[in-house]
Amino acid sequence: MHFVRAKGILSAKNGMNLYRGCSHGCIYCDSRSRCYHMEHEFEDIEVKENAIELLEKELARKRRKGMLSTGSMTDPYLPLEKETQNVRKALLLAERYGFGFTLITKSSSVLRDLDLLKSINEKTKCVVQMTLTTCCEELCRKIEPNVSTTRERVETLKQLHSAGIPTVVWLCPILPWINDTEENIKGILKYCIEAKVYGIICFGMGLTLREGSREYFYKQLDRLFPGMKERYMRAYGERYQLNSPNNSALMRLFHQICAENGIAHDNEQIFEYLNTFEEKQDTVQMGLFD
Repeated sequence: MHFVRAKGILSAKNGMNLYRGCSHGCIYCDSRSRCYHMEHEFEDIEVKENAIELLEKELARKRRKGMLSTGSMTDPYLPLEKETQNVRKALLLAERYGFGFTLITKSSSVLRDLDLLKSINEKTKCVVQMTLTTCCEELCRKIEPNVSTTRERVETLKQLHSAGIPTVVWLCPILPWINDTEENIKGILKYCIEAKVYGIICFGMGLTLREGSREYFYKQLDRLFPGMKERYMRAYGERYQLNSPNNSALMRLFHQICAENGIAHDNEQIFEYLNTFEEKQDTVQMGLFD
């Protein structure tokens, strides 16, 4: 872990990254790609020491409220979050200034902040997004070694739903010849149905590889799945998009099961939902007559 001072914290669309780098060890992580210009070791987490100070200044001067988001590049609930508590501080600011919030994680540690998630959701909207890749615990520990297992994430989704927090699942990546099976997709969708998720984001059955992430991924394939790297190289070469040979059939299965169970499965619809700021009517009325 090392500290830097940032010049700004929010993007034009109110996204933020409180940390850069990750210690989860997922073998397929796109954030390792060289195009993101990370000038330090990926596991040496960069902490923006003035992030909360910058966030408060930016929220205080915003004329319009909206949805804040984090987790697109780095999981916000890294082990060091227990020490820095930057995510919790950001949630406190969102709650204080009346902004909505959504975050993407693979960690059950999000439940630490359930009180704030509920408080934000009572005023506006707070959505927790969770990535699921496999219904097999053994495979999960191989490809996502230092983070909550699938079952732990599903239990987290269930607890969030019970607390009234809407949830969205990212079904990705689906690795060719590793987890691109009908059994796996059905297993994940069964979990999503049980957890009563609002929607599932899926861009196709496969993964993307860029310079930087490709080398790491192939190194891990050599370690965990001997001979698999050569199979990938023969099938895909240096392609960015690696679609599963089962993509069409698995996507039909995905859309069918979601439709039958009332789960949103249109990516544009889900992103519109995530980005739309809402103020709860009761909160607005209370504010008028306080």
